[in-house]
Amino acid sequence: MSIIDISQEIAVACWRHVCERGALHDSRPHAISSPRHRDPHPHPRRRRPAWSQTAAESPLATAFAKAAQTHDVPRDLLVALAYAETHLDGHDGEPSASGGYGVMHLVSNPTNHSLEQAEKLTGIPADKLKTDDASNILGGAAVLRAHADALGLDETARKDPGRWYKAVAKYGNASSPELARLYADAVYEQLGLGIDIRGVRVAPQEVTADRGEYAKARDLNARASDKSGQAADGPVGIASPDYPPAAWVAASSSNYRVSNRETSYNIDRVVIHVTQGSYAGTISWFQNPSAQVSAHYVVRSSDGAITQMVRDKDVAWHAGNSSYNNRSIGIEHEGWVNDASWFTDAMYRSSAALVRYLCDKYGIPKNRTGIIGHSEVPGATHTDPGSNWNWTTYMNYVTGGGTPTWQTTVDNATAGQFTASENWGTSAYSSQRYGTNYRFAEPVAASDPAWYSATIPSAGTYQIEVWYPADPGYNSSAPYIVATSSGNQTVYVDQRSGGGSWRSIGTFSLNAGTYNVVAVSRWTGGTGLVIADAVRISR
Repeated sequence: MSIIDISQEIAVACWRHVCERGALHDSRPHAISSPRHRDPHPHPRRRRPAWSQTAAESPLATAFAKAAQTHDVPRDLLVALAYAETHLDGHDGEPSASGGYGVMHLVSNPTNHSLEQAEKLTGIPADKLKTDDASNILGGAAVLRAHADALGLDETARKDPGRWYKAVAKYGNASSPELARLYADAVYEQLGLGIDIRGVRVAPQEVTADRGEYAKARDLNARASDKSGQAADGPVGIASPDYPPAAWVAASSSNYRVSNRETSYNIDRVVIHVTQGSYAGTISWFQNPSAQVSAHYVVRSSDGAITQMVRDKDVAWHAGNSSYNNRSIGIEHEGWVNDASWFTDAMYRSSAALVRYLCDKYGIPKNRTGIIGHSEVPGATHTDPGSNWNWTTYMNYVTGGGTPTWQTTVDNATAGQFTASENWGTSAYSSQRYGTNYRFAEPVAASDPAWYSATIPSAGTYQIEVWYPADPGYNSSAPYIVATSSGNQTVYVDQRSGGGSWRSIGTFSLNAGTYNVVAVSRWTGGTGLVIADAVRISR
């Protein structure tokens, strides 16, 4: 149990005194020049008292800046590439499905040797490139610069992020020009949207991408009812033969078996997977003959776009069980099992619409017997979709029950509905917050809960979702207490990831009336600041 020490307690008390007198107006981190420019709570990575916070960057931000300077690569572009690949998560050195490692997804497989290339360019051993974030980012920058050099980008051209488009496309090692375009477009889209994750920030910016020959490649983001239409800068995408809202990109014939379902086999299951890699990278991997794996459909995280790769009638190799391969349709979802930030509402809704269509078409029951996770396949060695996958929300969307009949949201700033002791500070540090600010406190060996009150219209079962900003310095096991009709129940949430969106903690039986329904407790064995931001209750 982490208990704040005396010096920290004095520092926080002093800082609270400053805040109460209105001295703090700007929550962004700046160099210390006057009290009003200091961050409102200790930076979660350094655990310093608020009054000593400096403008020092996070270790990841420092690593990107150093790598960009070392290899003369645009820093924001480097971050955007890493975000498109991994959301800046090195996954503790564990490889992706295609053999990629680290924040920059340096790959070692039969057709992509960017890991080995990075080792040669930097002199950093492969094992360190796999596991050390700073080294991995240096390696990724070196590989990207090598592609730029091969394309003839001189010093002037390198200053324009838009001129790097073809180098970014090469970095993805896509199996076709259309996939190279899909990959590079995802990176440049992030530059336009901006990034704020894991202590690394990129401001939204307009960049004119010089696609070059990739402008003529088929745009997989487009859809067409036939194959004759033309987009503004290239041919439109080909519609899926089985699910028209999807694009069609065929997997390698080495990665699935031609069949004639439902004559040869009855389709009675849908299997939900997580790619352990990016959308474009997964599509490219399924086109690689050496992969020996495939799925019928792949769903993108950011907007729910879908690509079909194997016909419904054919047998994709996705379940690791020949009987289940024969009888099921496999759907891959972009992301990583241990990172909830990939599982967006757009992805859930789009995938659920596809599953609903497939269930109606093939007579598959719309329940957890007909729709299963990869981990539920007999003999499975995989854990996807994992504990971060919200089955309740997903199945509600599949069955059409996704629209609540009643819903209320309570923020930490909602008048008369949030209470917390003076031990809870107030912060606007993270842009992932709900509303203007959120509350934070050190874990202690006492509950000292922050309570959210609501008026529950009638006794029944309600879904409870929580919103919090995520940060590696926030609590690894934050206790959420729910006052159910049968007594308090506690659900622990890792606030280091999955922030900036609604996250379901389950469904609970609640009594009718106005009372404290949900609390965030400080009594936890987890490490890091406990965060109380907002809750949403739905029926």
